[in-house]
Amino acid sequence: MIKLYQFAPAFGLPNASPFCMKVETYLRMAGLPYECPRGASHFKAPKGKLPYIDDNGKLVSDSSFIIDYLKATYGDKLDAALTAEQAATARAYQKLLEEDLYWAVLYTRWIDAAGFTFVRNEFFARLAPPLRWILPHLARRGLRRQMHAQGMGRHSRDEIMQIGCRDVAALAVFLGAKPYISGGQPTSFDAGSYAFLANIVWAPPDNPIRQEALKHANLVAYCERMKARYYGN
Repeated sequence: MIKLYQFAPAFGLPNASPFCMKVETYLRMAGLPYECPRGASHFKAPKGKLPYIDDNGKLVSDSSFIIDYLKATYGDKLDAALTAEQAATARAYQKLLEEDLYWAVLYTRWIDAAGFTFVRNEFFARLAPPLRWILPHLARRGLRRQMHAQGMGRHSRDEIMQIGCRDVAALAVFLGAKPYISGGQPTSFDAGSYAFLANIVWAPPDNPIRQEALKHANLVAYCERMKARYYGN
């Protein structure tokens, strides 16, 4: 059976990491049996990050490479009907989520004061002192450096929120009245889209990016549709 190594559920979501939730959602969409061993650690991950999978001894890291591997190994029922143009357009929006919106959402959780309070309490409250006090700030400092190197961290709070809101609004226009990202049937691109949007719509705290998502009824309905279809409630 496929073993998916990821963070523990948080914020009432299958995973607070959109990349971990993307892989788990894909596994459910593809009907592939899997299990999530407890105690997953990025220190043991092949590339130093979660998620990764162990498929009978074959280790694969990175959410996109994992999905590519699963398609190649177990078949690609979800994307078989996509045209080249549909696949290219969906990939462009996937990159908008993973390479731009991701950093704005990261800011709302780890750098913005209200978000950091939620993250600290959710992820570190069970640790014993002094780790409970030290580790959140060490993690925050490291992520702040990453954001600065990537470029998003060089902007002001208002500018970052503006970028995130524009990304969300663009995705709402692209989705339009379609039930799924590429039309009437779900594809692998819905795994990532749902994971990112659910982590905005349903995860605390409130912020301008979340408010922008809630303004678009089609995005909220999309999250509810995906949750009902693949998580059963």
